[in-house]
Amino acid sequence: TSGWFQMWRAEGITSEVELYWIAMGGLVMSAIMLFAGWFHYHKAAPKLEWFQNAESMMNHHLAGLLGLGCLSWSGHQIHIALPINKLLDAGVSPQEIPLPHEFLINRELMSQLYPSFEKGLAPFFGGHWSEYSDFLTFKGGLNPITGGLWLTDIAHHHLALSVLFIFAGHMYRTNWGIGHSMKEILEAHKGPFTGEGHKGLYEILTTSWHAQLAINLAMVGSLSIIVAHHMYAMPPYPYIATDYATQLSLFTHHMWIGGFCVVGGAAHGAIFMVRDYTPANNYNNLLDRVLRH
Repeated sequence: TSGWFQMWRAEGITSEVELYWIAMGGLVMSAIMLFAGWFHYHKAAPKLEWFQNAESMMNHHLAGLLGLGCLSWSGHQIHIALPINKLLDAGVSPQEIPLPHEFLINRELMSQLYPSFEKGLAPFFGGHWSEYSDFLTFKGGLNPITGGLWLTDIAHHHLALSVLFIFAGHMYRTNWGIGHSMKEILEAHKGPFTGEGHKGLYEILTTSWHAQLAINLAMVGSLSIIVAHHMYAMPPYPYIATDYATQLSLFTHHMWIGGFCVVGGAAHGAIFMVRDYTPANNYNNLLDRVLRH
């Protein structure tokens, strides 16, 4: 009732050997990350101001983590998951399906399933992007065979998101004189009835861990509640829509997590108000006006 099998199917995993190699790869990566964590805490620990450089952090997280993450995931979906799922949907036995890497190195194999692969990158550089509409679709609705969202729609979604996030990762000002400054945007955002507006709020979020944690918990909690509803309304994995025990379990799981996180957000917001809030630094700004309302 966890949805693992549906998720593996959507990823194009069809055998225990593939799961074994994924686990081995994950183990190697976790060892590398453990070493990197030790190195950056004991050998080359950053200064405190490094953690308060919000603009650089936003650029790297938007472009690197979210942008390249979405791009690599859409790449996996297009080159590995889509052809395998297309064959599974057609009733081909998992034992008969070529190994995942064969779809990567054999363009002829891919072009039998998605004809636009024959044309390579020419339509991309020529601006004829609609040529790729056989594997990057915008159908909407559900696949009638699996009851899940169309995987070609999901691949298109992640590719589009990666473009947006990579662009967004160039938005904030760091070492060069171009781009946005969060502090300037916040302090310029004043209305006729809002006093000092957002003045002082940037400093709160860069100096108070409780304020940061309160907002992050409230956001993650809200997102978890949204996920709970979307998982059954727009089932992202094949056959998960008709596995009712899994649907109930996932809904309950995400609602509980959302509830705890939202309550934690309120708790840390209260701790921030008691420990870290300085009224003199926030005179007549939006937070002060809400508190005095």
